[in-house]
Amino acid sequence: MTNPASIADTNSTINLDNGLDNILDNTLDDGLENSLEHIDDLNYATLTDALEQTVFENFDDGLYIGMMSGTSLDGMDAVLCQFGGEESTQQPMRLLATHSQDFPPRLREVLLALCQPNGVQELKPTADEPNSELDWFGWASKAYAEFASDVVNTLLQQSNTDVESVLAIGCHGQTVRHRPQMGFSLQLVDANIISERTGISVVSDFRRRDMAVGGQGAPLVPAFHQALFATPDSTRVLLNLGGIANITVLPASASANNTSNPKQVDKVIGYDTGPANLLLDAWTALHTDKDYDAAGAWAQSGQVVEPLLNQLIEHPFFARTYPKSTGREDFNLEWLQNELQKFDQASAHIRYSSADVQATLTELTAMSASMQINRFIQAHEDSSVYVCGGGALNDYLMTRLQAHLPHCTVETTASLGLNPAWVEAVAFAWLARQTLMGETGNLPAVTGASKDVVLGQVCFA
Repeated sequence: MTNPASIADTNSTINLDNGLDNILDNTLDDGLENSLEHIDDLNYATLTDALEQTVFENFDDGLYIGMMSGTSLDGMDAVLCQFGGEESTQQPMRLLATHSQDFPPRLREVLLALCQPNGVQELKPTADEPNSELDWFGWASKAYAEFASDVVNTLLQQSNTDVESVLAIGCHGQTVRHRPQMGFSLQLVDANIISERTGISVVSDFRRRDMAVGGQGAPLVPAFHQALFATPDSTRVLLNLGGIANITVLPASASANNTSNPKQVDKVIGYDTGPANLLLDAWTALHTDKDYDAAGAWAQSGQVVEPLLNQLIEHPFFARTYPKSTGREDFNLEWLQNELQKFDQASAHIRYSSADVQATLTELTAMSASMQINRFIQAHEDSSVYVCGGGALNDYLMTRLQAHLPHCTVETTASLGLNPAWVEAVAFAWLARQTLMGETGNLPAVTGASKDVVLGQVCFA
């Protein structure tokens, strides 16, 4: 199996005046074999060779790599998976191999700086490093791509996978600025480098096509959730606890198996609910020698400061109606420290510890997500909440979620057959496949876009 290549890359060119448009129309109606019988003016071998090099017939069931580095910036996840195609109902997706790798310290430091307006001013560049924000963006785009290439090559080596068997890499890149109210979102990555270093075609820049038709460009994963997890038997809610928390509500009617009304997919709802690991990790790193609060043990040792929780939940984002999305622009360590300063001034009599703040932030995550989920869950319905992302490993957070969601069971996506750590990476492998197949990847009801569109740009190997 070869990687996708455009017809223009072949040694022989095809004259459109000789009827290629009609041939392609016939292909859609009669299939490739029958359409070739109608070729009078074209060389059979030339056309066959050109079509085979596009690998269109293999896009549906080939191998794909998905990559994801989320808002929490704790590292890069990569997965190798295979999709079974439309006729495969027993095993629509097979997860073949996984690999996760921490960011190089300097790259992570620069990425964190770029996530904040003018944040690079706090960096201390060496003699051979940039000294302006735009130059740092270029530096990080290259460094990120080189690192991503190493992650892919390690994944291939560890899984003993031939490069030629992988159709494409879906690489989201690193979001360093998300401004849906201004109509743009910036994902940092140089897909050209990844394609050159790996020999595999790369699909990236998934968000901006959705934004071009009026959407927020986020969240994009609900379309994948619908394709893989919806069931005709019950309502399911997928809760992703990455740096930011977001939900996907999958009514029973939204199942891919429900063919009675294709428009039912519009009933899928998804949006960001607020901060998650972004604040939890930042506060932990600031006050301990650890990067994250393992299993939520530190938070569990503290007490929720109710007046502080009430103040934090007043952030304007929580009151916005969906579609909505957020990121480090709204929730970050500086915002939290400013809120604590205001709280101390207004409530000087209240004493609290850093562990109490961690408990309060955990409660903020659980409460803000559950408030939204409860809007779609009825006590008499057969409903479940499935958690994915790094927050699924936070036992205390999972306990608090169950406390706020008494009418449904709360478990991880492992119960659905997919480890919660790899859901988002698999989603971008699926989105890459959608792009190569010319299939849409957004859900307008989720992002607010005016129509379904094919997402991403392709850098062919």
